Amino acid sequence: MKLFTSESVTEGHPDKVCDQISDAVLDAIMEKDPEAHVACETTATTGMIHVMGEIATTCYVDIPAVVREVVKGIGYDDPACGFDGNTCGVMTSIDAQSPDIAMGVNESLEAKNGETDENSLIGAGDQGMMFGYACDETPEYMPLAISLAHKLAKQLADIRKDGTLKYLRPDGKTQVTVEYDGDEVKRIEAIVISTQHDEGVKLEKLKKDLIKYVIKPIVPAGLVDQQTRIYINPTGRFVIGGPVGDSGLTGRKIIVDTYGGYGRHGGGAFSGKDPTKVDRSAAYAARWVAKNIVAAGLAKKCEVELAYAIGVARPVSIMVDTFGTGTVEDEVLSEAVRKVFDLRPTAIIKELDLRRPIYKQLAAYGHMGREDLGVAWERTDRIDALLEAVK
Repeated sequence: MKLFTSESVTEGHPDKVCDQISDAVLDAIMEKDPEAHVACETTATTGMIHVMGEIATTCYVDIPAVVREVVKGIGYDDPACGFDGNTCGVMTSIDAQSPDIAMGVNESLEAKNGETDENSLIGAGDQGMMFGYACDETPEYMPLAISLAHKLAKQLADIRKDGTLKYLRPDGKTQVTVEYDGDEVKRIEAIVISTQHDEGVKLEKLKKDLIKYVIKPIVPAGLVDQQTRIYINPTGRFVIGGPVGDSGLTGRKIIVDTYGGYGRHGGGAFSGKDPTKVDRSAAYAARWVAKNIVAAGLAKKCEVELAYAIGVARPVSIMVDTFGTGTVEDEVLSEAVRKVFDLRPTAIIKELDLRRPIYKQLAAYGHMGREDLGVAWERTDRIDALLEAVK
């Protein structure tokens, strides 16, 4: 027996507020200038949001207006919550992208050496490694703990916004612990939900309502038993929340954004970055590769690592690890990936259609496993090609 735990947070969590603002700014720019280079960071604290970064674009975007729209859309539109998108201060500190970085992104090392293939024209926006992961625990090929944690967090937001539980406020966190027998899911060991609420709400009512409207609609009944521990607002009170209760920062929930800790992470955040930044685009591509390998029946679980050098188009390494569950050797799969997937930044951007304003919708409840959003890296469209390549 082993236990594994993952957490998620709601869109009103201060770090997620910042992620959504950074990606909303990116979307607003990408809608007008798909070729823009954007690296946008956000911080939030009591009564104040600060947007900063390096942006090279031909368009104009009213960043304070974008900020206020995001904050109000989350639900921080009432001074009673302590934070109000109508009245909070908004500061911006935007510079142009460094020319030292731009010279490598705009023209790759391969292009400078005379290579004319259009997929080699731009280089990676930074060095680093990115990981993608998939497993057969859920229909969307995600680990069960993070899948359920995200769904619980989103359910919290949904029943707040549709008026089912009007006393809920935007901030919240969820956590799920799964018990395994070997690699097989056996049951849910624990569920933790902490949610912001109006003053005066009794804890017993909160527990009863969240079991009825959040946990039971989301968590499969067959995985819950008498020994499953459920903790709801364990401190007994959560009235002060959002940027008032804790400062927020873009990129501080990278494990929530990916696989809940079940797969490794290269360390680079996603939000606020245009797709020339391989921290984002190559992480999506690695997920695409891993998901196709598992969907093809070539492994029960699979992790893919990609690594890049700044200004160079081709990845410096591709690694596939199936943790002993593969039907062929990992080295064979790695070579198949090289044949089937073009993992140069230009090719990734084209194949996954990344120069579009699609990012704000991803900034809460996970970037991976989001089949509900129809994102291209969740397609299982290379199964036949992979099976052919490993013959």
